[in-house]
Amino acid sequence: MTDPIPGLRDVRAAAVVIAPYVARTPVMTSRTLDTRAGIALYFKCENFQRIGAFKARGAHNAVLSIPLDELSRGVVTHSSGNHAAALALAARNAGTRAFIAMPRNAPKAKIASVERLGGAIEFCEPTLAAREACCAEIRQRTCATLVHPYDDWRVITGQGTAALELVEEVPGLDAIVTPVGGGGLLAGTAIVGTGLGIEVHGTEPAAADDAYRSFLAGERQALASTTTIADGLRASLGERPFEVIRRQVRGITTVSEDEIIAAMRLVWEVMKIVIEPSSAVPVAAMLSGRMPLAGRRVGVILTGGNVDLDALPWMRSA
Repeated sequence: MTDPIPGLRDVRAAAVVIAPYVARTPVMTSRTLDTRAGIALYFKCENFQRIGAFKARGAHNAVLSIPLDELSRGVVTHSSGNHAAALALAARNAGTRAFIAMPRNAPKAKIASVERLGGAIEFCEPTLAAREACCAEIRQRTCATLVHPYDDWRVITGQGTAALELVEEVPGLDAIVTPVGGGGLLAGTAIVGTGLGIEVHGTEPAAADDAYRSFLAGERQALASTTTIADGLRASLGERPFEVIRRQVRGITTVSEDEIIAAMRLVWEVMKIVIEPSSAVPVAAMLSGRMPLAGRRVGVILTGGNVDLDALPWMRSA
């Protein structure tokens, strides 16, 4: 990968582009969680974002940068849910169509969201190879423009706008923590952190730890098929995100499935807000005591709140 890595001014430019189409989400705090973690935590609530997840940011930045003659043919991607809904919304706002390759085991709530927004879904098997193959077939048939869910600089800089808003609202942060799946959010956040002198850390399910292994090895490692409860983090780490992460991220911490479920339930009970399992991953890491952030001021990006209310994870584990 020889593309130049974007900088803080690229994220700031993306913020201007997407401002009419995305929400400036609130930052919340919790004394209970601060006490349990031993950290002053500031939660950037992207669960209140359009389509219920931060993905609206990157999708809009990418779609709005596509020339009109290309845009008229539509856009295409593969996604387990949040990027699919984000792309459907961005396409609708731009006056075009979104075609989505979606795994059969995607959460029902996320499928319904894509359908409400007018996305054309084609289901495939729940493997990265199947998703990519289905997406490629749709692209060949429709001539739509690919908007990759995370391996695209336009998407990465768009995702970074969440961190940009966070540091504008909470000056003096020592660090920002995000989950990592494909790596778009962590990379975008790292670009902001590097530009402003703030540490950035990633967190990941131990059951889908390719980013953690890649970070340690210094080269991308394969992700085997995974059934982690954090469905939004089942993607394999992208090439472009990894180039940022290996240079600009301080470290990656993994958490167990039980820790993810417990953290998700705690946020629901204490903060009275709905987050999905992927959002709970950084919270679980903060509560684990395994991150080197005790006593510091830390921003945490709660990435989304799209859950299947008929299949909550603590019901499964009961």
